[in-house]
Formats: sequence, structure tokens, C-alpha cells
Amino acid sequence: MCGIAGLFHPDVPKPVDAARIRAMADSLAHRGPDGSGVWTGRGVGLGHRRLSIIDLETGDQPMRSADGDLVLSYNGEIYNFKELRAELEALGHRFATHSDTEVVLASWRQWGPSCLARFNGMFAFALYDGAEDALFLARDRLGVKPLFLAALPDGALIFASELKGLMAHPRFRREIDPRAVEDYLAYGYIPDALSIMAGVSKLPAGHYLLVRRGRPVPAPVRWWDVDFSSPSRASAAALEEELVERLREAVRSRMVADVPLGAFLSGGVDSSAVVAFMAEASRKAVETCSIGFDEADHDESRWAAQVAARFATSHRTRTVASADFALIDTLVASFDEPFADASALGTYRVSELAREKVTVALSGDGADEAFAGYRRYRLFSAEERVRRLLPPGARSALGAAGALYPKMDWAPQFLRAKTTLTALGRSAEEAYADAVTATSFPVRARLYTPAFRQLLQGHRAEQLYVGTMRQAPADDALSRAQYADLKIWLPGDILTKVDRASMAVSLEAREPLLDHRLVEFAARLPATLRLRGGSGKWLMKKALGRYLPGEILHRRKMGFVTPVGAWFRGPLAAEAAALARSPALAELGWLDGAAVARVATDHRAGRSDHGRLLWQLLMLDRSLQRLFGFGAASPGYSAAVK
Repeated sequence: MCGIAGLFHPDVPKPVDAARIRAMADSLAHRGPDGSGVWTGRGVGLGHRRLSIIDLETGDQPMRSADGDLVLSYNGEIYNFKELRAELEALGHRFATHSDTEVVLASWRQWGPSCLARFNGMFAFALYDGAEDALFLARDRLGVKPLFLAALPDGALIFASELKGLMAHPRFRREIDPRAVEDYLAYGYIPDALSIMAGVSKLPAGHYLLVRRGRPVPAPVRWWDVDFSSPSRASAAALEEELVERLREAVRSRMVADVPLGAFLSGGVDSSAVVAFMAEASRKAVETCSIGFDEADHDESRWAAQVAARFATSHRTRTVASADFALIDTLVASFDEPFADASALGTYRVSELAREKVTVALSGDGADEAFAGYRRYRLFSAEERVRRLLPPGARSALGAAGALYPKMDWAPQFLRAKTTLTALGRSAEEAYADAVTATSFPVRARLYTPAFRQLLQGHRAEQLYVGTMRQAPADDALSRAQYADLKIWLPGDILTKVDRASMAVSLEAREPLLDHRLVEFAARLPATLRLRGGSGKWLMKKALGRYLPGEILHRRKMGFVTPVGAWFRGPLAAEAAALARSPALAELGWLDGAAVARVATDHRAGRSDHGRLLWQLLMLDRSLQRLFGFGAASPGYSAAVK
């Protein structure tokens, strides 16, 4: 795993300062502590930081082709590079290294942009083709690896694996995008459609950008998509056997490394499945590690220990407690953009624990999105069945009732009808968009100042989900919801979390359950084999019955959730209260301080559950300080800000 950075002048080949490219790359040293390199040519510069995983001796980058025409800075792994190398050798290509980097160079020369469809892997790379005087930027199918882009005032295109790589260029302008703040407060992360920095974009997952000198910079081109519209007609038994083989191959292909390798193990279905197939393929005990929490109802460590014992792994555990709040500045520096999925604390800690013994760790991320494992899919599908039976007038009446019904976070579950009533009064897309937000629009709106509402000019975060679902290549509501999650939630939240937290400690994380062939297979499953009888991942669990005990397969899903709500009512209550007088939020001027104070007070009193919102505000506060220097003139407003 690595960090890449660079610059390209799309108009005329102006001189490129190698020192600036090096500074951009060196800001990513945590992604690649084992080596660095810079290459500059006419109007182009590429930088690289290397974490050595394969071909430790000869895989240095930026890598040039033998004739010097092609130069590549590459972040990721191509798991089928040996097969591709053999195919390319049969076509006359010769190789000087044993790295997948050289295979990417030869693949571009042989097939051009269509080479991407041949790669099975995770990647983001920049390739300069001197013969074409063109820059080719590409990102893997599902967005496992990131790539940020921006234009400098002189028209130069700069790019980097993380936002900090762009910020290291002295001509980069820092200006906040109000739409990104709305999206962040809605979701707890900033989807790939925007960035906290105005003028910055993220190359979308499954897209490439080919920039030819002397021509306008075009829009990115989609080179891959997942299609839910053609369900398989094979029997459930046949699909079950195919699924087992695809799972086995996905895991085994990701066990190739020239450095120590292990796995994250939460004790849930997905990570346990990965460990099961790793143990099957490994000649020695698999290195596994897990995280526990100091709140018992969030702690899965005993389940992880049970799976570790079943497969005789070398297992280690660490506990995350409220004292780990001290990591907040580390997280802010690692993520750059505000990021409020509080499980990043645990992900950082488990990555830190893994890095003590291994350089590569396999994770179980991705199966919930591909195989419909989230509880929200079950609730959404149930609502959709009711919605389709109701005449429009009845739906409108239920929606109106939901608007009037009080929100009672403190009440027993059967009395919390507001969300369901409101959802039934909306379209399926609008209801699901609301369901996936961390903070609903009515709650957000109460925080906003009139000036901020005006800046937004009607922009509302939920529109992204609604539009994506309506354009999805899918024929049923469940598939449309899964498609939107694969396009928005997965790269924006889950994969961002794992990439930044693991790379912060120079650990490569691999996601076998996001093998694109496995994801495409899941999309071809009939919806009833993904979600059946109120159980998500139905076929996957059935297939894994031969590997995992029923108590692991069918226990209530907890999720990798950090108990910030309890912490903000206990040891971190003062941090919540301090947000109302945050100099950084005050300097931003977009949030009402009195409204923020009410959020903190209501949460501490137990009248509402605002734990996630308080964490969002806290992370926004710290990010504003770090990225823009907000609040710097008012030190010491809280014990937490020093």
C-alpha cells in the first residue's frame, strides 16, 4: 500500500518544481514509510511513498517503462497480476521486476484504458504516457483506494491519495464548501460527490480520467458498474455452492504477500467467514486481532474469542474506553475531512494492534452492502410492502400523522412510531434516504443559521441518495437501496474509515468480500436469496453453515459501534457542553450556538439520543481548527482544546 501525489499542466507544459511534488508525497509518509520517489517531466510530476508488500527489492516508484515513455505512481494491489503477467509475456512483453506495478505499465501499453477491466484488485494510480502526452488517473471499482483532485489557480491539475497531499502544495487555496458541511451533518461523512474544500473533487469509484495536453479536462468516465437488474435463474443449491467457491477464491487471492499477514476478527459473520477461509488455506496459525469496548452492550470480544478458538488462530484483543477520546486529534489528522463514524476509534486501535505483528490485514467489510446484511434493509423492505398496498391518500395521511407524532427516543420501541409513519408517507427513495442519515433534516435545520440556509441555495444532502436510487440498474426497492449504498455509503464511510485508520499506522487492509466478482454475483442473486424471513445475507449464512456455528451466524447483529452516546452522558459530558461555546463553530457562523447547547442538554438529560450528532459536531469543530485555523484566536475554551 502506498501514497501517490502529482501535478499535470493540461494546457502547456510549464516547468514543474520537484521539491513541491516531494512535499506533497512526503505529507503521505504514513502511507509509505519504506521508500519514496519523485519523477518530473515536461509539465508533469509524479510522487510516491511506498509501503513494501510485494517484490520488496525492485518495486520502487514512480516506475518507468524500459523505453521511458510511460511513468506510473500506483497505490494498491492487483491480485491477479501473475496471470496478467503470463498473458502479457505471451504477447511479447518482457519484465525486469516481479512487481504488480510493472504489470500495470505493460497492461496500459497493451490495452489502454480497457486494461482496467482486466484488473482484480484495489487501486488508485496516475500514469503519464509520454507518447500521447497524456495523464491517466484511475480508481478501482468500489473505491477501496482514494484519489483527490483539484485545479490550481494557474490551471494545473493536482492529485493525491489524501487531501493533505493537495494542501501541501503552496498554491492550493483553502476555502470551505457549505454543501459539504450539509452533507457531513446529514451522513457523518462527506460523500465522494463533494469535499470539505471547495474546488476539490474525488475521482469516483469505478471511474477514470484521461487528460490530454492541449485539450480541456474532460469529465471522468465510468468504466465499471454493478447491475442488479438480471437475477440468476439457477437453483438456490447451485448458487450456494458457487458462493462458497467465490468466497474461498476471494480470500485466497488476497493472502499473497511478501510480508506478515493477518486478519481483523470482530466475531461477526463476515470477519469470521474470512478467518475460516484463511485458516483453511494457511499452513500456520492465522494472526487475528479484535477490539472490545468498555460498554458491555457494545462489546463483541467474547464472540471473536470463540471464533479464534474454533480456528486455532493466534489471537489478541484490546479494549477501547472513553479514555481513547484522546485519539480524537490523531483521527482528525488522519482523515483530514470531518469524519464522524465513531467506530473509527476502534478501527484505528485494531489496526494499531495488528501492525505490531503484521503488515497486511484482511477485513470483513463489504458483505452487508452486497448481500443485504443491514437491519435497515429489513425495515425498509417491510415498509415498502406496506407502502405498495396503501392508496396515495392513506399514505399522505400516515405521513401527516408522522409529522405530528412526538419523537420519543426515551420510550420503549413499540412507542417509537414517528419514523415509520413518516417513511410510509414518502416515496421509497425519500424514505430510504432519510433512513441512512445520521442526523435527520428537521434536526439539522434547527441548528442552521439563516445565513447558512441562504448559502446552501436549496442543496439538501438526501437528494444524492434519492437520485442514485432512481437511476439504479435494479428492478426492486431493496436492490436500489443496496446499489445506492455501494455507490455512496461504502466508499464514503466504510472504506474511507478502513483506509485512513489502517494507513495511519502503515498497515495495508484488504477486503476480500469486495472482490468485484463476488459483488457482481451477489447482485445477480434474487432479492429473496439476499433477504428472507427477516434475515439478511440469507444465502451467505446458509452457505457458511458448514464453517461457522449457528450462534455466530444467527445472533443479533451488533455492528462495530463505539458507545459515544453513553460517554457523552458520563465521562465526556463536559466535552458535549463545551461545543456550544466553540470558537471554531462560532467563527464558521453557520450553526446556532443556543441550538447546539440544547442538543447537549437534552442528551445529557436523557430526553433525546444525540450521541452521534454530538460526535459529528465535535469532529467538525476539530477539523475546522486543523484545516482552516478557525478559533485560533480564542484558545482554552474547553479542557479538550489546547
